[in-house]
Amino acid sequence: MKNLSKLLVLLLALAMLAGCFAACDGGKTPEDTTADETAEDTTAGGTQSGENKEFVDYASTVKFDPNSGRASATVTVRTFVDGDTTHFNIDHPAFDGGILKARYLGINTPESTGQIEPWGKKASTYTKEALSKATSIIVESDSAQWNPDSTGDRYLVWVWYKTAEDTDYHCLNLEILQEGLAVSSKSSDTVYADICVTILNQAVNHKLHVHSKEKDPDFYYGAALPMTLKELKTNIESYKGKDVSFEGVVVRNSNQTAYVEEYDEETGLYFGIQIYYGFNLGFFGEEILSVGNRVLVVGSVQYYETGGTYQIADIKYHAMRPDDPENIQKISDGHEGAYAEVSAKDLLTGKVEIDVTSVDEEGNETVETKTFDRGFITMHGSASLKDLVITKIYTTQNEDSSNYGALSITCLAQDGTEVVLRTIVLKDADGKTITADKFPIGSVIDAKGVVDVYNGVYQLKVFSASDITFRQ
Repeated sequence: MKNLSKLLVLLLALAMLAGCFAACDGGKTPEDTTADETAEDTTAGGTQSGENKEFVDYASTVKFDPNSGRASATVTVRTFVDGDTTHFNIDHPAFDGGILKARYLGINTPESTGQIEPWGKKASTYTKEALSKATSIIVESDSAQWNPDSTGDRYLVWVWYKTAEDTDYHCLNLEILQEGLAVSSKSSDTVYADICVTILNQAVNHKLHVHSKEKDPDFYYGAALPMTLKELKTNIESYKGKDVSFEGVVVRNSNQTAYVEEYDEETGLYFGIQIYYGFNLGFFGEEILSVGNRVLVVGSVQYYETGGTYQIADIKYHAMRPDDPENIQKISDGHEGAYAEVSAKDLLTGKVEIDVTSVDEEGNETVETKTFDRGFITMHGSASLKDLVITKIYTTQNEDSSNYGALSITCLAQDGTEVVLRTIVLKDADGKTITADKFPIGSVIDAKGVVDVYNGVYQLKVFSASDITFRQ
């Protein structure tokens, strides 16, 4: 009898233990559970589906605590990058250069720069619109120190903003997660771990944006549109967000960006564009974009907010599938940039008229003569300027920037036009940084480089000290 009692107690204990494991999903924490699993768990067992439940603004329940002991500072926006990355101006002793490159804590939005993913542009726009209307912005670390991310170049922060002085601060990280424009990223180790799980579950259950099966209306799902670089540049706005393919010669390659140009016989002009490939290509893909190669470019037309120009992004190369139609391709090698001579005045203010062919949705073609800036047409292609007199030099002083030591050389052309040569960080044969004293004021020089723009003014970007030669 006593043995039977012991057996019953043991069976009861095992039953209770099994129930505990079932309720806890085998010991799995919410952070270990995928978004799809979370949605299934919270709607199982005949309960009301998540999409029919009332939507709760959980993000607004979290308040900024100035006495938390965590590192924080008031900032202003310097540059919008994407949905979860923003560069801020900051006045804090921990940031000598006055710039904090912020990576938003707890979230990961779809890509919208080097790679283009569905809902990435919507997430980027959401962040930009929220902070653009802010009257005050605070960045807050998750601890008493400022913590860099895995790149070592960005800092992990919560971003708080308010739109009027008499309102509370809103946590933008949590709002983005709540909108379904991000997935949770390493949030379990943060001070807002619990609320992140609650917000993520709601977004999944309501099937919002990245958690839905709907197509992103701002994402181009079609095949790349074949065209010439001339057709692309003269209709660039109409191709924004679309995939295109065209041929051109690589004239420069620097900082994960290739500069490509193509000559047009009808106009006698070189059309240029920049290709931002980031870290997407791998060794063999990057080799295709080597200077002097003629290439087939396949990518997405995107507006580059920081540079204020259009570029091609989302470049791909699948080494195991060399004939993939989405791949960039090498056509031939041994080519050179034209570096056609242009006057400073023509570069800055010159105009050109070009017959532009456009096609409507029904396939009907129309031809219209349009006027373009000469600098815009050539931009990101090669050019050379001659007989320039150096009048002023500025050296980038921000030690936290990859441009530390780069030069802005202001020159005066023979016709009195002022033009700027903007260099990358120039190095001599020994790898030492070339400083401003190598370019004495009053010197007469020739220069070649890639046409660029800064604050709406065209300039020449120089990539090597040998591209600046002194007149005797």
